[in-house]
Amino acid sequence: MKLEILEIPHPLLRQKSMPVDAEEKEIKKLLADMLETMYAAHGVGLAAPQVGILKRIVVIDVSREDEKPNPLFLINPKIVAHSEEKAECSEGCLSVPNQFAPVERFVEVTVEYEDADRQPCRITGDGLLAIALQHEIDHLDGIIFVDYLSKLRQKMIMKRLEKNRKRKALEEAE
Repeated sequence: MKLEILEIPHPLLRQKSMPVDAEEKEIKKLLADMLETMYAAHGVGLAAPQVGILKRIVVIDVSREDEKPNPLFLINPKIVAHSEEKAECSEGCLSVPNQFAPVERFVEVTVEYEDADRQPCRITGDGLLAIALQHEIDHLDGIIFVDYLSKLRQKMIMKRLEKNRKRKALEEAE
């Protein structure tokens, strides 16, 4: 089932997510719904807070369109190691639609998490995967990529978002 993606400045996006405990059910359904939502929005990652659920759950798929989908399901992910080297890359976010800006991130990260079957896992990623892991784990802590930008750049993005929302509302009213 496709879920609604919250957009900034929705207050849930700024809250810290709670860990998923071992007794919780319905996690696989939520993971499937989040994956469907992410694919429908043409994203590479989605965190549960973005769909209004304050749980430490993330889905990521950095495979290209011409490749077989290769989704990652991360429950209670945490970065346990990272490279010293950082690089700047243009980022966007499904909660900040159609807005992109350069963000500096670690070039490589190692993340420990539980998979969809609640088995402990560890993954080391670089490139787009490293960016997606850092970006989505930030969401679990109430951090959005625009927080890494200057106040001026944040204001510009918010003005463009508001302009796009007004234009969309007018189009829907016609």
